[in-house]
Amino acid sequence: MPPWKAPSRRAELKRGFAKELRQNMTEAERRLWAQLRKKQVGQVRFRRQEPLGPYVVDFFCPAAKLIVELDGDQHGLDQAVAYDAHRTYWLEERGYKVLRFPNREVNKSHVIDAIWHEVESRLPLPERPTAVRPSLKGRVD
Repeated sequence: MPPWKAPSRRAELKRGFAKELRQNMTEAERRLWAQLRKKQVGQVRFRRQEPLGPYVVDFFCPAAKLIVELDGDQHGLDQAVAYDAHRTYWLEERGYKVLRFPNREVNKSHVIDAIWHEVESRLPLPERPTAVRPSLKGRVD
C-alpha cells in the first residue's frame, strides 16, 4: 500500500478499539443488534461499533446517516452528560442524526419504532406500484 494511502496510527487504534467493543457488547447492545442486523429495520444495513471521526458509535446506518446510542448507568453522571452532549453536537454538525436510549429501554417496542420512523423520514421511499394498471383500450396514438 502506498504510504499516502496507509491508515494513520490513530485510525488503526480506533478500528482495533471498535473491534474490541464488538467482541464485548453489553447485553442491551446484543438485544438491539439482534433486531437491527440483516436489514430487519427499513431494509437498511446497520453497522455496530463503527468509528466516525474521533468517536466510535454504537450502531450506525450509513444510508440514513443515523446513529443509535445506548446509554448505561454511567451516562447519567454530569461528566458523561457533558461528553455525550459534545459528541452529539459534533456528529449532528456533520449531518448525522443521533438517537439515544437508556439500556433498560431496549426491550420496549418504542425503541425499534423510533428507529424505524427515523430511517423512514431520512430516506427517500420508493413509489408504491399501482394496484390496477390503466387500460389502454380506446387510446389514440
